[in-house]
Amino acid sequence: MSGEMDKPLISLHLVDSDSSLAKVPDEAPKVGILGSGDFARSLATRLVGSGFKVVVGSRNPKRTAGLFPSAAQVTFQEEAVSSPEVIFVAVFREHYASLCSLSEQLVGKILVDVSNPTEQEHLQHRESNAEYLASLFPTCTVVKAFNVISAWTLQAGPRDGNRQVPICSDQPEAKRAVSEMALAMGFMPVDMGSLTSAREVEAMPLRLLPAWKVPTLLALGLFVCFYAYNFVRDVLQPYMQESQNKFFKLPVSVVNTTLPCVAYVLLSLVYLPGVLAAALQLQRGTKYQRFPDWLDHWLQHRKQIGLLSFFCAALHALYSFCLPLRRAHRYDLVNLAVKQVLANKSHLWVEEEVWRMEIYLSLGVLALGTLSLLAVTSLPSIANSLNWREFSFVQVRMPRCVATSTAGNMDSGARRPEFQSQDPHLPALHHQTSFLGSRSFCCSLVPDLSWTR
Repeated sequence: MSGEMDKPLISLHLVDSDSSLAKVPDEAPKVGILGSGDFARSLATRLVGSGFKVVVGSRNPKRTAGLFPSAAQVTFQEEAVSSPEVIFVAVFREHYASLCSLSEQLVGKILVDVSNPTEQEHLQHRESNAEYLASLFPTCTVVKAFNVISAWTLQAGPRDGNRQVPICSDQPEAKRAVSEMALAMGFMPVDMGSLTSAREVEAMPLRLLPAWKVPTLLALGLFVCFYAYNFVRDVLQPYMQESQNKFFKLPVSVVNTTLPCVAYVLLSLVYLPGVLAAALQLQRGTKYQRFPDWLDHWLQHRKQIGLLSFFCAALHALYSFCLPLRRAHRYDLVNLAVKQVLANKSHLWVEEEVWRMEIYLSLGVLALGTLSLLAVTSLPSIANSLNWREFSFVQVRMPRCVATSTAGNMDSGARRPEFQSQDPHLPALHHQTSFLGSRSFCCSLVPDLSWTR
């Protein structure tokens, strides 16, 4: 186990191949690190690459020296904390007590706590790890920072992860010093206040997609409601009134009918809060008053709601492609062929139905492609590479042009349950028009409100 833990996340020859990591100027500021784990190695790599002189304190420096950049000095803990003014504490909470022997050398130093508790430890302890560290070293200034940054982000660079670094401490000077280091490393420091905020900062990595909780519950609620309605209409009602067993539609057909309804409602909820916000500003006669909390939270969740709408629309497209693969569909085709033979009909072709379906499918693909482009450009990594004019064109003008050019050719109904054959001797052909080709789907892309900006 110890051998696996000693392996660095990135090969050492990649680290040594960078000249900036191989040699650091003598006048570079010196920073200390206590610990030799994965995070300590990644932190040392980033600090050296940012122009800092790094001294690593380890209980066994000979064993761990080869795991750090060659420009970093790996020595015993007592020597590592003697000269640097800023020292990163990269050890677990249960090992804080083992550092008490360094109390005399740490007097007046700035200790940067980068640890994170587990969910059980966060609920068990009333004080944060940073506050506990401050109680053990009252003569030091403790700063909570870099706990939300992963070891991979430190090694690969902030471009591959979140750039924000929450920082909190009771001493403004210490926060300023750590903030300058974060800026030099390519991150964006965020002042979270005093050290009492450390508990909140430590809870950030424990949250699993907090911005997606409400939109996901909303999407699931809409799916359950529409699924129940489609089940009653397409399955239960024929069974009760006509004794037709259509329960085989539950896994695919009913789901495929439900997904576009959910996608349409979610996409409408993306643009509705912007309209309400504009109406509220017009009513107040000013744009400088704060929105109500419910509207403010709604506006902040627009991107997540829009991406869930795209997810439902994409699933609907996949389910639609799977409809002809069902065994029930093959039986329907065979039965239709048999009835056509019995009716002595050699050719079945309804021009209007053929053209309508071709147009529906073509415009459905176009609408899904437009929604895909909206979803992709709403991602921060893509949106940040576009200027405002480009972003506005993709999010507003292009969907409007697509909707304008297609709405005139679309039937007003979002769903046609069946196409009635013009031949009285043949039964109706049951089809479900793809929601992606419906007029409502295309027109819902029109409003002048983007998902993210």
